[in-house]
Amino acid sequence: MPTPRQLFIFFGLIATGKSVLAEAWARQRGTAYYNSDRVRKELAGLAPTADRKTGWSQGIYSKEFSRLTYDTLLERASHDLRQGRPVTLDASYQSRAERDRVRDFARQPGGVRLLFVHCTCPEPEVRRRLEERARDPLAVSDGRWEIYCQQRQSFEAPDELSEDELLTLETTAPVDRLVARLAAQVDSL
Repeated sequence: MPTPRQLFIFFGLIATGKSVLAEAWARQRGTAYYNSDRVRKELAGLAPTADRKTGWSQGIYSKEFSRLTYDTLLERASHDLRQGRPVTLDASYQSRAERDRVRDFARQPGGVRLLFVHCTCPEPEVRRRLEERARDPLAVSDGRWEIYCQQRQSFEAPDELSEDELLTLETTAPVDRLVARLAAQVDSL
């Protein structure tokens, strides 16, 4: 089981399975769980399933609103960690700068054990997932293929992260198998 001062960051491109895996992980391990899509829409005063399909980096997906969203994720994580509860955050964290902000946060007094989980997936599966999501009226994410393509172009590989900070998981296996694989890796660290 996780220790109280653990922070798990599930990140990667849209539709790579990070939300499904992060939520299952949080449920299985008893961590607090925060999803950037939900937090972003909450901050905008929107229902989680409200459709806000805008262009790349526009509206609630602008750099300024994204900064607010990511700051709020860390504020919520800080609160839970102070209460002795491990935390799982689920967001793209597509830039080195965003990941470095989390690493700086983890260096707070008392320290936080930080683990980034980079979720990856073959593009045909990403496209299939995005098409399925587009038909789901309860989908929270506004991601779609053209946004994925733009995000792929700007995503910075996590080469700044050391081996003890980073696990990469290809997410086409069933989620229960992925959670078990992740648990085995985390418990062996």
